[in-house]
Amino acid sequence: MNEPEKIRSILETAHTIAVVGCSPNPARPSHGVARYLIEEGFEIVPVNPGHRTILGKACFPSLSEIPPEIRIDLIDVFRNSSQIAPLVEPAIASGARFFWMQEGVVDPESARRLESAGIGVAMDRCILKDHVRMRR
Repeated sequence: MNEPEKIRSILETAHTIAVVGCSPNPARPSHGVARYLIEEGFEIVPVNPGHRTILGKACFPSLSEIPPEIRIDLIDVFRNSSQIAPLVEPAIASGARFFWMQEGVVDPESARRLESAGIGVAMDRCILKDHVRMRR
């Protein structure tokens, strides 16, 4: 996990990013990061059970409710570390190539399960900071 080459590769090749825990509140980090990703040309799929749209995008209640015709490349998670394990099976089923746990989100066992399924993992990292750093 946190392999620089894999992080660079997914940030260079990903098109569609599911943002789990995306908030409509501009003061929340998930909102700012999602807005940044949109501005950088990524397609964002917000995942939050309390909203129908966020940032002008259709919002889904869970990963498993994203229609299969929406191909998710990367899952970016803004949830408490204790809420990562239930996301593992839906992440595997989604066909995503990468699972990103934002800063402060740590679950080594879930990371091992995802990697065993062939999904790259970033843990306790900010996708925005890594993307900005990569572009320098």
